[in-house]
Amino acid sequence: MTTLVVVDDQFLVRDGVAAILAAEEDFTVLGTAADGAEAVGLITSLAPDVALMDIRMPDVDGIEATRRIIESGCATRILILTTFGADDYVLAALRAGASGYLLKDAPRESLVAGIRAVAAGDVAVEKGILAQLVRGQPTREHPEVVAALGRLSPRESEVLHLVAQGATNPEIAQSLFIGETTVKTHVSRIQTKLDARDRVQLVVLAHRAGLA
Repeated sequence: MTTLVVVDDQFLVRDGVAAILAAEEDFTVLGTAADGAEAVGLITSLAPDVALMDIRMPDVDGIEATRRIIESGCATRILILTTFGADDYVLAALRAGASGYLLKDAPRESLVAGIRAVAAGDVAVEKGILAQLVRGQPTREHPEVVAALGRLSPRESEVLHLVAQGATNPEIAQSLFIGETTVKTHVSRIQTKLDARDRVQLVVLAHRAGLA
């Protein structure tokens, strides 16, 4: 069972999304919040598996709320659900510690699949958004990240490059002619070596090192 909290300052959106998710047999909605400040208190208290977080909210926005939740040590994974797909919002959210980023016009099936992916530690960023991010953001090499990448094996570097492009495990397996279990093992080792919380953080690190 995956436990959830929904955060959005619009009542109809908040309750509508909560109702949709509550209808799924493997989801339990623990509560909702109307702004970032309320969300931080609720999420750190209830520690749901996944929190759906809007970006633009009064006082404390979703990006700042995400940052505070991650810095608190709470294990909840944050999935940004917003109408804004601009590069700066995406990158800011991922750098704050979000584990996924979806737009509100995504089909119900995509939202449910995204939540399940995030709960499992996988990536949940629409490929269109990720491709826009990779193309649109200037690459700036960070020496400490480049040094960390030096600890990766050649195969792990190949896997990370594909992860940074938004490739799924089956796609990586097909591209490198290896099994999906092997891909999962490589991704797990890469996360350990780079001290990355999840797969999305690998995308951010690859970005910073110029690997994307």
